[in-house]
Amino acid sequence: MAKAMVYTFLAIAFIILLLSPTKRHGHHPLGLNRRLAHKVPFDPLVTRMERWTEDQGWSQNITYVPEVGGDGTLNTTSRLIILFPFLDIEPKDGKISALELGVWIRQQVVDRLNYRTNKLMSWHDKNGDGAISFSEYLPQFTPKDIERNSMGHGEAGWWMEQFKNADLDSSGDLDFNECKNFLHPEDSDNKEIQRWLLREKMKRMDEDEDGHLNLNEFKEQAYDIYRSYVDFKNSATRTPTAEEKFAELDHDNDKKLSIEELRPILSYLHPGELFYANYFSHYLMREADDNKDGYLTLQEMLNHDNIFYNSLYEDDDDDDDYHYHDDL
Repeated sequence: MAKAMVYTFLAIAFIILLLSPTKRHGHHPLGLNRRLAHKVPFDPLVTRMERWTEDQGWSQNITYVPEVGGDGTLNTTSRLIILFPFLDIEPKDGKISALELGVWIRQQVVDRLNYRTNKLMSWHDKNGDGAISFSEYLPQFTPKDIERNSMGHGEAGWWMEQFKNADLDSSGDLDFNECKNFLHPEDSDNKEIQRWLLREKMKRMDEDEDGHLNLNEFKEQAYDIYRSYVDFKNSATRTPTAEEKFAELDHDNDKKLSIEELRPILSYLHPGELFYANYFSHYLMREADDNKDGYLTLQEMLNHDNIFYNSLYEDDDDDDDYHYHDDL
């Protein structure tokens, strides 16, 4: 009965707000935070999705906005009121902890990765067996191309190496989980895929091409990337210097870092959406927690609704939802 009363109240509140003027926001520069806002969805109904059209095929980079306002635009106040009970889950105490917020945002990311994987598999699985073969996914490569095994970026051998890394059971086809690892390697726990990512990254950082990073290469090519994320999340604590971090990673003390020694900072060098989710949660909590008690109330979220929906009001030329491997 109590639950029914709560939902009735929320429905009434939603209708009242539906009729109220829709909020609009100007540009709010975020820097790194803006990048997080574009990569990580806060609201499952307001995210970058794709749709099929007969004349254009799959259209990308469409921001889906539910028509909840009289003019067809999003009323962020009403959305936050509706969403708040879904975030406030354990315990239901009228406030959202960092853990609750992180669980919610991570689930939105997982749902989006699953959606995109399902969509691609349904499009490429020509024989309907629930898996995709190399030829189904990349039909442009002929048997001669595969036999030639050219390892240049984007060539048949380059793709085949990653396909085999993802094919854990060596069946020659990728099931759903294998396909998700293949499509989203930055979010994969597959060790072979992680090593492949690091080898690709190493090619751009290893100036003397010896297969390792010396201290200068680490400082010039990797450390600033690592430091930017660590500084962002842990502004109150001291970030290790380049020399300190290098020494920590250099387990065999040979004054150079191997691919295996770089694995602990792979997520910094090539972050995926799950990595961004952690940072986006931290950013939202830091910006909206007005009294700094470590929790978000509904009022605090309403006070800062623009940061939860910032990606709706910014142009983003760097959206890479489907730029697979482009920035390796």
